[in-house]
Amino acid sequence: MTGGLFSPTKRAIDRTCEYAIVQCVILSLAIMFLLGIGNFALHSAVLDSGHPLTRQMPGYVQLLGGKLTLVAEFLVLLAAMMLAANGWSGLVWIYGGYTALNGVSAWLILSRRI
Repeated sequence: MTGGLFSPTKRAIDRTCEYAIVQCVILSLAIMFLLGIGNFALHSAVLDSGHPLTRQMPGYVQLLGGKLTLVAEFLVLLAAMMLAANGWSGLVWIYGGYTALNGVSAWLILSRRI
């Protein structure tokens, strides 16, 4: 049987595609993980800055010194990474935009422009 469903050529192409997909997913997860580290660093810097905006948060957020918001940040990162692991690799761009917005807002707060 030559050229059938189980031909060696077709199988080699399928493996190559599988490797490319796995590499894309791994790269997406690595980028999101690094962006998540940046988000946590920015978030912690804002919480530790003592800015008046941090004191205006609701009481239930301030229970643990504002650290409850870090849990929310982790849940956003976890959801984004789980979606990216399931094939939503374009979500890296959305999470990158989210990180950029966090960076701008942290810069505004830390530089006392707000």
